[in-house]
Amino acid sequence: MKNKTWAAWLAFAGGPLGLHRFYLFGIADKLGWLLWIPSALAFWGFQRVAALGVDDPVSWILFPVFGFAYSACCLNSIIYALMTPEQWNKRFNPGLTEDHATGQTNWLTIGSIVMSLLIGAIVLMSSIVYSFQRYFEVQIEQAHQISE
Repeated sequence: MKNKTWAAWLAFAGGPLGLHRFYLFGIADKLGWLLWIPSALAFWGFQRVAALGVDDPVSWILFPVFGFAYSACCLNSIIYALMTPEQWNKRFNPGLTEDHATGQTNWLTIGSIVMSLLIGAIVLMSSIVYSFQRYFEVQIEQAHQISE
């Protein structure tokens, strides 16, 4: 039996590691394993920033990749949490009745929606802002060099 609240919280907290995918579709889920790639790239980006500083152009790409992947996992959390019990049980618990308790919404489910909206939006906007800020700073530096 797959619990809707548990899946929503796994998508929020462990989404970049594919935990929600493994919970819902099993350990052989390819998309669950592919979610490790943006996480590994972000870890590499953090290491590059620590070693090379914030002016490293490769990290400008690596951080937003993780941010977009995490935001997508937060969106998945919201989608799971907003599914009706009938939809949830029909898709993830086909042997159970449509109104079984595993698909019911409770306060913990609502909490996952709130946290996913809050943190997901912050991560998404921060990723976009970080990329554009670093890009435009480089453009301004290059413009200064050309004008001199």
